[in-house]
Amino acid sequence: MDLPLFSRRRALQTVAAGLGTAALADILHAAPLKAPHFPARAKRVIHLFMNGGPFQCDLFDPKPEANRLAGKRPDAADLRTERPTGALMGVPFEFKQHGQSGTAISELLPNTARHADELCVIRSMHTDNPNHGPALFMMNNGTLTPNRPTLGAWLSYGLGSENENLPNFVACCPGRPVRFSELWSSGFLPGEHQGMYVNHTNLDPKKMIPFLSNTQIPPADQLRQLELMRRLNSEHQSLRGGDPNLEARIRAMETAYRMQIDASDAFDVEKEPASIREAYGKGHFANGCILARRLAERGVRFIQVYYGNGQPWDTHSKHNETTRKLCADIDQPVAALLSDLKSRGMLEDTLVVWGGEFGRTPTTENADGRDHNPWGFTMWMAGGGSRGGTTYGETDEFGFRAVSNKVHIHDLHATILHLMGFDHEKLTYRHAGRDYRLTDVSGEVVHPILA
Repeated sequence: MDLPLFSRRRALQTVAAGLGTAALADILHAAPLKAPHFPARAKRVIHLFMNGGPFQCDLFDPKPEANRLAGKRPDAADLRTERPTGALMGVPFEFKQHGQSGTAISELLPNTARHADELCVIRSMHTDNPNHGPALFMMNNGTLTPNRPTLGAWLSYGLGSENENLPNFVACCPGRPVRFSELWSSGFLPGEHQGMYVNHTNLDPKKMIPFLSNTQIPPADQLRQLELMRRLNSEHQSLRGGDPNLEARIRAMETAYRMQIDASDAFDVEKEPASIREAYGKGHFANGCILARRLAERGVRFIQVYYGNGQPWDTHSKHNETTRKLCADIDQPVAALLSDLKSRGMLEDTLVVWGGEFGRTPTTENADGRDHNPWGFTMWMAGGGSRGGTTYGETDEFGFRAVSNKVHIHDLHATILHLMGFDHEKLTYRHAGRDYRLTDVSGEVVHPILA
């Protein structure tokens, strides 16, 4: 396999003493592009993850009846939740209709509201568990348990690499969220599809990505090491047969070598013009949104941007006060990302997904908080073949349970895979004696939300 021109040119610069193009082509083997099942509407996904679970009725699902009956607990609001809750608690935030679509959006998100006609708001999401851990796994890997391939890993496996110098799947999460690492796992898929974790609180790429550069060995010597490792591994494989795990490790080492060239540029958000950085604002989430766009335009398939380390949207107390602060922090970066993608002609084939692992209850906890709510919550999509200016599905009169056009996580995953060109029932991997897929044994594409 010969190297693309931009890779070959840079690689040759590192081996002036060197090996030449033919040897490089033999040494560096990127995972090839693969064909989806049918023409894709989206080339990449940016998943903005509101860890902890926002309350849908604060933001995109107004419920005046809950305000009218605040302080009471009607029978319809008496669903089982993780913790005991009390009466209905009113929403103090005003809603207005925005755009030609008239999409109802809260006063807490004035900048996002300018993109109302790009948003496909799904008000009828529901999931299977009210606890953070299982719900996070369900949103990411389609099950309630860890050690399964996540959505980003499935897309990497299904599509292959568009840029051999960068990983296919990047997870941006501030701090060191060791206990969340399974949320970007490749599970039983080859290890090359594992999401690369990035701590985007530090804007220096060399600190953002540990060991990005090798200060001990020059690039030409590193390349010779790769050549030796490939020869030894090839001999090992010829004697013992093919080993997909070994091949994945080989490709991971080669990607790491190439990243020394491209990642220093791709992950350096400070190279953005001042006007762009001002448009996104400050803070780790703003940095993550800029980084997501930079990676998307360089061919990374799946980028997740987690808001916070832990569950910042987990408002069991001081809900209204905390929600104001959180929305003020995300509103500008989210709107800037949508504007930026649109201005570059990228929103058409970039699917942006926003939401948490579940919602919150319309009833109170601790007098001024809200508990977890898996029964009904809101997510939205934009671009990438989704139907902008659409509001799909309904919750009940209090915003507790999805009641119309219900969308399960499996349905969401099936729809995302569909937009990326895949039949979710055919994107499978043989493991432990049977074929596995992201959507397990269920899931349907939600066609009304497709453009």
